[in-house]
Formats: sequence, structure tokens, C-alpha cells
Amino acid sequence: MTTKNQFLFLFLIICSFCNSQVLRKRTTMLMGGRFDITIVAKDSLSAEQSIDEVIAEISRIEYLISDWKPSTQISEVNQNAGIRPVKVDKEVFELTKRAIRFSEITNGGFDISFAAMDRIWKFDGSMTEMPSAEAIKKSVEKVGYKNIILDSVQSTIFLKLKGMKIGFGALGEGYATNKCKEMMLAKGIKSGIVNGTGDMSTWGKQPNGKPWKIGITDPFHPDELLGVIPLTQGAVTTSGSYEKFVVFDGKRYSHIINPSTGYPVTGLCSVTVVGPNAETANGLSTSIMILGKKEGLLLLDKYPDYSCILITDDGKTVKSKNFRIKKFKTRF
Repeated sequence: MTTKNQFLFLFLIICSFCNSQVLRKRTTMLMGGRFDITIVAKDSLSAEQSIDEVIAEISRIEYLISDWKPSTQISEVNQNAGIRPVKVDKEVFELTKRAIRFSEITNGGFDISFAAMDRIWKFDGSMTEMPSAEAIKKSVEKVGYKNIILDSVQSTIFLKLKGMKIGFGALGEGYATNKCKEMMLAKGIKSGIVNGTGDMSTWGKQPNGKPWKIGITDPFHPDELLGVIPLTQGAVTTSGSYEKFVVFDGKRYSHIINPSTGYPVTGLCSVTVVGPNAETANGLSTSIMILGKKEGLLLLDKYPDYSCILITDDGKTVKSKNFRIKKFKTRF
């Protein structure tokens, strides 16, 4: 057999192997939201078993950090606010520590204790006027990351004020998708996507050898795509206010509340962040949404491995200066 024929033979074997890969998808509700799980494996059984393992891992994390399931460690922390420190697993402690770090670098724009906010803003069509300034101020009086005491030696979390609560929100979903990606790679699953309500971890390629194509919703036409990001390794997260908002005196107020002021954010209606880690990307997309375009882009400068696309309330598209997706097309 000639060298040329040997090469062709090997090429055909590789192609045959690639074509034998199967893609399986499943959608389920976890952590209070929708998870879409896509796995590429050598056969259907391996793919379905891997999806089962991903779901089990997300459920495990949910039963550690959920602030609305009464039996979780975070719920115990909240139940003992103003009473005593609560010992938590190292995993929970470290996640809390990282969330507080985001609270610090955004000066409270992002705040893990947002869960204590009174829900005085309604985005279901029932609001006819803005809440009073006094009610807004009162709604955030129990919010304040500086009143969270961490003890790394004892691995405890203590909330100083009665009525305080902490919660991870979408940050927890980003963490879960990233953990599942790492778990699948360690298992030898070389390609897949875990999408937790817009917090997406991707790795590998589609069975046809092409990158995954991640669509970004046009906030002004939610049934259409603003563009597509080709991705083979990394995370994409989007924070947006295009689905829930109210308008008073011609001004648009989103459902995303600034925890340091109690007022809904304005200025941006969508923030998409691309980078290596979904947890960090979510912290950045949420923070930029709250801080606004100018301060948000300054924050992103501290994270050179992450880039973003911002959509302003008046429909302008702004890309960070390090946005490297050359094939990204808008409004195609």
C-alpha cells in the first residue's frame, strides 16, 4: 500500500468515526429555569447517560445553593440571619466568596444579598405608577454585602442583620453549566453545550466538524436573531431586560433592579459576554447591565479574556474593544 493510499485510508476511517458520532438533546426545568443540554458522543446510549449525569450534577448544586428550597445550605444561612454563623461545604463557601468579590468590584452594583429586596416593582402589567421614593429606599434596607461575614477557617457564613438573605440567581446557573462542562470533559465527552436560561458553556464541535453557532436574540425583535457567534470552547451569557419592563413618562424601566439603589436599571436592554468561564461571564453581564455602558466597559477592561456586545435602549450595538469574533454579523 502506498503512502498516499495509507493516508486516504486513515482519512476515511477518521471521517467514518466522525460520522458515527451522535448528537442528543434534552430540555428540563432545574434551578427555577430551563436547561437545554446537548451532548455529542459515540453512540446514543453514551449520550443519554451523559445527559442524565449532567442533570444529576445540576440537581446536586441546586440542593446546595438554592435560596428558595428550604433544606439547602444557603436557605439555612438565610434562616439564621442575625442569629448565628452557618457551616457550609467548601464549594458553597468559595462560590459565596467569589460572588462577594463581584459585589466589591462593582461597589454594590452586583450584590449577592439582593435576595433580601422587597418586590415592590411589578412587571406583569399591574403597575400603574412608580413606587414612592420612600418605598424604594425601604425595599433595599436589608441589602448590603458588607454585612456578610465569612470565616474561612470554620467555613461559615454569617449574615449580620435579621431579614438578610443571599442568593446566587443566574450566577448559580453559570456555575452549574461550567461544572457540568468540566465533568463531561473529564469523562471523555469531547463536545457539548449546557445552556442554563441563557448561561451557556460550550466545548468541542458539532458532529459535522463545524463550531457551535450561538445565536444572540435581537432585544427589539425577540423572535429574531441579532447575530451568531461561532464557538468551540468557552461560555456565552446574556443579561437582558427586553422581556420584562415597564414604561413611565416615556422612560423604560427594566426588571433588573440595582440592589444599591432599589431602582430598575436603564440605558442597556441587553448585555452578552463571551469568555472562558460561564460563572464569571454571568457576573460580568449582570454587573455591566447594572453599571451601564461606560462603567461596565471599564469593568470589563479588568478581564481581558472576556468581551461583550451591548444593546442600548435606543437600539445601538456596542462591542467591547477586544471583541474577537470576526464572523459576528448583526441583523442578517
